[in-house]
Amino acid sequence: MPKLIVCAKQVPDPEAPPGSLKVDTSANKVVLPASISPVVNPYDEQAVEAALRLKDALGGSITVISLGNNLQRDVVKKPLSMGADELILLEDPAFEGGDAWSTVTALAAAIKKVGEFDLVICGRQAADWDAGQVGLGLAEMLGLPVISLAQKVEVMDSKVRVERVITDGYEVIESSLPALITVSNELGEPRYATLKGIMAASKKQPTVWKPDDIGLDASQVGEAGRKSKLVRLFQPNKEAHCEIVEGESAEEAGSLLADRLRTAKII
Repeated sequence: MPKLIVCAKQVPDPEAPPGSLKVDTSANKVVLPASISPVVNPYDEQAVEAALRLKDALGGSITVISLGNNLQRDVVKKPLSMGADELILLEDPAFEGGDAWSTVTALAAAIKKVGEFDLVICGRQAADWDAGQVGLGLAEMLGLPVISLAQKVEVMDSKVRVERVITDGYEVIESSLPALITVSNELGEPRYATLKGIMAASKKQPTVWKPDDIGLDASQVGEAGRKSKLVRLFQPNKEAHCEIVEGESAEEAGSLLADRLRTAKII
């Protein structure tokens, strides 16, 4: 029965109107209004769903790891209400403001502390920064084979078989275990949490680890452990201009439009 680890991140709701987000240019930070509630990163929910499908088929256990500070329990417990078995929170002010490197450093240390595992599953990217670096970096730091953009994951005969999304379809890749998989939205919608699952999750207390608990110094994680420097964060100006090209007939309108496009050097 496989031992599965899923990495799941709390993010601002990606369905929030873009106009509600403000940027503090002096601090290079996004300022969120109180009306925007956090959610589990949608790609990470699909990673949880991939793990649950394996558990449904083969049994085993699912440990979810989430990193941040002031994590909202009703949000980060959602994987438990969906059917995961254990929740570990890397929660401390020291974990704030990190980049992919410092995040991977902390997650890798936590996974090593968890102990033996067969498969680590991550979402393909986070909905806040959309960088898509953590899953691949985590595999590198743990020394694991990695298959990205999975739309289907199966475990059999000590191997994992993945349908990996490509431009014109998918390819099937096998790897030995342990391994790391990043899951894409082509996997399908994650299951809803049941009332029974929500009640069971409310009774479970997550395990909370600080940097010291995973053998790291505060200087190695979060903002202090960053390898990249954010030079400038800003909201781009979006301008649109519309010009109506009319004619006595569709043919004349088309001809006038073509002339206008040539004048503008678009064609």
